[in-house]
Amino acid sequence: MTIQWFPGHMAKARREVTEKLKLVDIIFELVDARIPVSSSNPMLKEIIQQKPRLILLNKADMADRQVTEEWIAHYSKQGLMAVAVNSQAGKGMNRIMKASEEILKEKRLRDKAKGLRPRAIKAMIIGIPNVGKSTLINRLAKRNIAKTGNTPGVTRSQQWIKVGKELELLDTPGILWPKFEDPVTGYKLALTGAIKDTLLNMQDIAEFGLQFLHSHYPDRLMEQYKLNELPKDHLSLFKEIAVSLRYIADEDEPDYDKTAEKIVKDIRMQKFGNLSLDDPESVEI
Repeated sequence: MTIQWFPGHMAKARREVTEKLKLVDIIFELVDARIPVSSSNPMLKEIIQQKPRLILLNKADMADRQVTEEWIAHYSKQGLMAVAVNSQAGKGMNRIMKASEEILKEKRLRDKAKGLRPRAIKAMIIGIPNVGKSTLINRLAKRNIAKTGNTPGVTRSQQWIKVGKELELLDTPGILWPKFEDPVTGYKLALTGAIKDTLLNMQDIAEFGLQFLHSHYPDRLMEQYKLNELPKDHLSLFKEIAVSLRYIADEDEPDYDKTAEKIVKDIRMQKFGNLSLDDPESVEI
């Protein structure tokens, strides 16, 4: 599967981000804690150049906690600071400001030595669509100022948002890259809802999800669909689940479309518990 999705407003957003870099002190890169690398735009390093960066592992409540801790340690070894947050519930918000101050500590000391007065930290928040930027901004600002939605591509323009006296945020539209060279990245983004479902073959996405669960969480898979065993053949597994759910189409054949939608929905609704699809031990950053 090759997913290519680079609407005109995303190309424009990339240009605007590049133009606004000189106005900010730090980049907040918001990623999905379940897929930190797969949800990170590979063009980001090229775009932000040498700007300091803080990685925000959002939706941490949906990810495997131990794997998230491994990611934070992994980023630290790369010289990057990362913090786990849950913007929906407002958890971890205080860590963002503390981490920003730590990252910018030397710069602020240099400014003080030059006689410059302390001012609010100016940050640009960047992330792919549907990773939770607007929800995070609203939590930080403690008011509903950024438009939110569960459909990728809600934010379409840039805006400055004051967060108390210590922080000013520049929101940006979600930016995807032109195409995903690694098909697995596309599947992970699709499975977690970062790509519009209308662009996808739902059966392909469901099969990828089943393969992941079969390999990493087989007990949860069996329990959720009341299976006595797991067929090694994924097509047979798909059929077993359809039968268990009683999703039968015409002529007593399994309704694979309905079954696929159910599997993907169950994964997104955490019916299998907290899942982490990216593994720091097997991914290079």
